[in-house]
Amino acid sequence: MQATKEINRIESLDVLRGFALLGILLLNILGFGLVSSALLDPGIYLSPLRGIDYTVWAFVELSSEGAMRTLFSILFGAGVVLFVTGSTAKSGWLHYRRNFWLLVFGLINIYIFLWPGDILVTYALASFVLWFIRNWKARNLLIFATFLILIGSLQNFFLKSSLEIARDAAEEVKISITKGEEVSEETATWAQVWIEYENGYQTERDNITNEINKKTGSYASAYEYNLKIANETIYFLIPFFLFLDALMMMVVGMALFKLGILDGGREIGFYIKIMCIGFLIGLSINAYEVLLITNSNMGIIETNPYLRFTYHFGRLFIALGYLGLIIVLIKLRKFSSLRFRLACVGRMALTNYLMHSVIALFIFSGAGLGLLGKFSWSQLYLVVVLIWALQLYISPLWLKYFYFGPIEWLWRLLTYLEIPKMVR
Repeated sequence: MQATKEINRIESLDVLRGFALLGILLLNILGFGLVSSALLDPGIYLSPLRGIDYTVWAFVELSSEGAMRTLFSILFGAGVVLFVTGSTAKSGWLHYRRNFWLLVFGLINIYIFLWPGDILVTYALASFVLWFIRNWKARNLLIFATFLILIGSLQNFFLKSSLEIARDAAEEVKISITKGEEVSEETATWAQVWIEYENGYQTERDNITNEINKKTGSYASAYEYNLKIANETIYFLIPFFLFLDALMMMVVGMALFKLGILDGGREIGFYIKIMCIGFLIGLSINAYEVLLITNSNMGIIETNPYLRFTYHFGRLFIALGYLGLIIVLIKLRKFSSLRFRLACVGRMALTNYLMHSVIALFIFSGAGLGLLGKFSWSQLYLVVVLIWALQLYISPLWLKYFYFGPIEWLWRLLTYLEIPKMVR
């Protein structure tokens, strides 16, 4: 098959993908511009809990945390269905070759562009599983997705419960030592678990100055510092947390596409219901989590999203709220210019995603300006707005003259082993 221009694009998928891609930067910018522990330990930057930084944190946590990544995963799942099913279905060989190269792009993003928060590696690995369920009916996909979400939520619950037991045991040991009383071996073992967990966070806090110096010194020193974090992502975070995180929402996306929801095929009233229900449930869950974190004074258990039973439910419903909202706007033909620009961003999603890492590498690391740690929590979002403006301007301009984004063109070449037509 000649890999030339793409035809019959589905507007809703492109607009949603562009929206999600830009939205992902709301969280990723914190990993780019702050020390690596900031996402799981925001109290480093947000103490005391007041002022503009706290307000911005609370708003993003309420409206976006996990939701944009979820929406992106949903759309990836839909993309797999488009690629491997229907009258234009591609072979399993093409599917696996396509995602092998996505894996390579992800590894480049992690190890060369120095972004350990990359999602491409996880997506590529998850896509290998999706091939085996590509022909499942929507109902079975929803059942499977529900199962995965429950597994992920129960994993979060048991991890949190274990750490709470460990924390209580550590307090019991302190009291017993004060009173000169002996403690059981089991209590001492649990207490040691908490001590090691707490010390890990403290070590990260004590290492802030060294991390900033290493990352802003030169590309070589930044690479060296990033290597350990990158390896932890590959060997720990992806297999134990991120793989399931992505897979569950990809399966949701496969189901929603097969139900004719993602392509805007339902009546407008249907999407209004999705929007209202999604935001009502999602914002309620996220508001509860924000209060929980705040009341704990940014406790190291409470700030970790993978220690919250409600986390996957909150991010899914917020994502569904945005999905409903955007398709309603499409059906009402509102904000046509912005929709067009978002669609262009979405058509160049891989290029634009990697561009985030390249821009961040230049701004924050020793390979460029070395501004890591120079911005407050809220100031970083000024950088986000500038990157959004850049990509909303460049993407339509590029696609005016070319069929594909540069990385999309390369990806198609590597997949089909044919040179796609590039210039219009």
